[in-house]
Amino acid sequence: MTQIKICGITNIEDALCAASCGSDALGFIFYPPSPRYIAPEQARLIIKKLPLNIVSIGVFVNEDTKEVKKIAELCDLDFIQLQGDESVEYCQDFSSKIIIKAVELCDENDLQNAVRYNAAAILTDSRHAGLYGGTGKKSNWDLALQLKSKKPLILAGGLNENNVCEALEKVVPHALDINSGVEIKPGKKDHEKLARIFDVIRRAAAGHKEMELIFTKRGR
Repeated sequence: MTQIKICGITNIEDALCAASCGSDALGFIFYPPSPRYIAPEQARLIIKKLPLNIVSIGVFVNEDTKEVKKIAELCDLDFIQLQGDESVEYCQDFSSKIIIKAVELCDENDLQNAVRYNAAAILTDSRHAGLYGGTGKKSNWDLALQLKSKKPLILAGGLNENNVCEALEKVVPHALDINSGVEIKPGKKDHEKLARIFDVIRRAAAGHKEMELIFTKRGR
């Protein structure tokens, strides 16, 4: 089945619910302006209580590389997701095996720029009103499909139980990143929506061929 990441986790109840529903990865946002921000120490406590198979991902926006590495070490993160305007050169300060680079695809130039990143995967999202993600807006699926032939693809941007089947049929991404589509409010997940969207994805992805796994535990 297509792998699934639930992003914007701020509390242990939501984390364990997502894990029990079948999430492969959980995302913790370390960007203070975000309504889904979580303090690193709080995220660390949640991550320590997760099942061992759950991949932990820290989301950063235009953060100093030293601070990113400090938080990654503190929280024992498996992946670092760079959600801002980080350059190709910035990303080279990290192992490509643990980097997920988020991009917004608006045109062919964006597509070409995305391919330049040496990362474990490229995440396509939608930006709006100065927000770097979690906008509830659909990303460009046509360009995402083109990117998938060149890089491991994580599809994000306004995914919910009403459109995720179409996304899987049209794009067939390696993984899905779901956030606002399963929330009661920013930072608080709706556990019934979580259960429903996992059921929808399982049915929609049945019969899909196996693809390369993106979310894997980092070697300790």
